[in-house]
Amino acid sequence: MIFKDLKKRVYTSLILFILIFLIIKSNFALMFVLIILGLYSILEFFAISKKIFINKYHQLIFNCIFTIYIFSYCFMFFFFSNFIQLKIILFSLLIGCVFSDIGGFVFGKIFKGPKLTKISPNKTISGAFGSLIFTCFIICLIFYFYTNAFDYKVLAIGIVTSITCQIGDLFFSFLKRKAKIKDTGNFLPGHGGVLDRVDGILVGIPIGYIILILIY
Repeated sequence: MIFKDLKKRVYTSLILFILIFLIIKSNFALMFVLIILGLYSILEFFAISKKIFINKYHQLIFNCIFTIYIFSYCFMFFFFSNFIQLKIILFSLLIGCVFSDIGGFVFGKIFKGPKLTKISPNKTISGAFGSLIFTCFIICLIFYFYTNAFDYKVLAIGIVTSITCQIGDLFFSFLKRKAKIKDTGNFLPGHGGVLDRVDGILVGIPIGYIILILIY
């Protein structure tokens, strides 16, 4: 079962990396992907909030907040991607978030060990360290590729990005637990819904970017 799940994740991850390559090369592809992922994220969140909140007023408030955040996020991501230096930073953080998820999955499956939190039973302490290691490694590697130098500040950015990525993941795991569902959808085979994949990215990239601005 684990290997079957891993196989699906590998295939979907390959597709996602190809997608990342396409949106790096083409702003039109980036805009299209942001629209699709943004809309699916909103629809999935609506479905979750409907299961969590009985009060329609509370549903409306949280749905509005999330919708505004997603539209702002997608707009800013697209806008900043029109400037080459900002684009490099954004996609470095994006790849760092992807590797955070991969590192958590790989280390969690290999080393197992104590659970990280009751919010998400599948999350382990070893997986959390794996996320940190993978994110820091890839972000440092990318920055070294562009600058030909290693800076400890980049390591700090990797650490913060991974931690906030995991916090975003745990937040949506908490929402799914409250809604009594395993996945937010089935849009991505082996991964679940769109929110199951972008949950950490929605938090990791903005915070990682803010930290980069503050320390440089």
